Amino acid sequence: MGGVSGGDDDFVQIHQPNKPGDPFIITFNCPDKTGLACDICRIILDFGLCITKGDVSTDGVWCYFVLWVIPHSVLLPITCSYLILKERLQEICPPCLASFYIIQQPSRSSPVYLLKELLHTRNRQDETCERLNAVLRDSCTSCELQLAGPEYEYNQGISSLSPALAEELELSDNQVRSQALTPDMTKLKKANVAIDNYLSPAHTLVQIRCADHKGRLYDIMRTLKDMNMKISYGRFSPNSMGYRDLDIFIQQNDGKKILDREKQSALCSHLKQEMLHPLRVIIANRGPDTELLVANPVELSGIGRPRVFYDVTFALKTLGICVFSAEVGRHSTSEREWEVYRFLLDENCEFQLTGVAARNKIVNRVRRTLMGW
Repeated sequence: MGGVSGGDDDFVQIHQPNKPGDPFIITFNCPDKTGLACDICRIILDFGLCITKGDVSTDGVWCYFVLWVIPHSVLLPITCSYLILKERLQEICPPCLASFYIIQQPSRSSPVYLLKELLHTRNRQDETCERLNAVLRDSCTSCELQLAGPEYEYNQGISSLSPALAEELELSDNQVRSQALTPDMTKLKKANVAIDNYLSPAHTLVQIRCADHKGRLYDIMRTLKDMNMKISYGRFSPNSMGYRDLDIFIQQNDGKKILDREKQSALCSHLKQEMLHPLRVIIANRGPDTELLVANPVELSGIGRPRVFYDVTFALKTLGICVFSAEVGRHSTSEREWEVYRFLLDENCEFQLTGVAARNKIVNRVRRTLMGW
């Protein structure tokens, strides 16, 4: 089996399949930290990859991951993409030092670029401009990248979010997921989360079964990370009839089981909410224009969900809908912070934007693309 690897002390190894169609195998053997599984799943999702199955184990000091991944659509075009993936994964592994177990949240003051794709190096900037020019061709007159100013900081609020749209983000899961769902999406209503404190003397077992969707493991790991839960062992089963099973042995940050009934209930509730409806997709009027709004929860560390902008614009492209303008910002509710994408849709396109059926079609196509269906 071929591999994408470096020195013997690399924390991350990526093994390429023996034949096309087989999964890549990514292994981690590195120091542990709370939220590492979430960070790994986010990067894998950001590269357009899907985790088909996996095993995770840790003793609280050192961890070992084995993940089987495949592209969501087609194979990545060049091996270099996997070298970049390895670099990104290697960066999030804690350093092998005596104090590596100290938890540190990413700083919000890190440099932000208008196009964020490892653009701190000149080679990456030139490569990005070349690719943009290749796609835009004659319609592109110039292309340059520069460090974004403070007006583009991630904590910037979204402008003029109407009270009705703001209220939509506050709705409960049962209220939201009843909107614009086609009959074959009713499986969204099924998600089971069970807690068992008898199987292990030191850990709480969380058993999850729900419909599979793109980023599902990231949504689960993000929830556990935000609730400061430590994963000691986990097994992610392959997709079976559109559903996934997941067994996770966890502890609170103090190293104890979750015995408090209210904490158990809160954990189950948060996990169900993220599995049933990890995103909000809303279409509404913005003055005389038609606006598509997509919102996703932000991690407590301040990091948003990857690939949302790409998935939304790809879905609109398949419908023949042009985007007149786009805006990305943050909006805080009583429960959480949201990353909000707002798209003003061009009326002068081949797709008719008026009518309930047409708008439901847009919402469904965007949601399906985001969920990987």
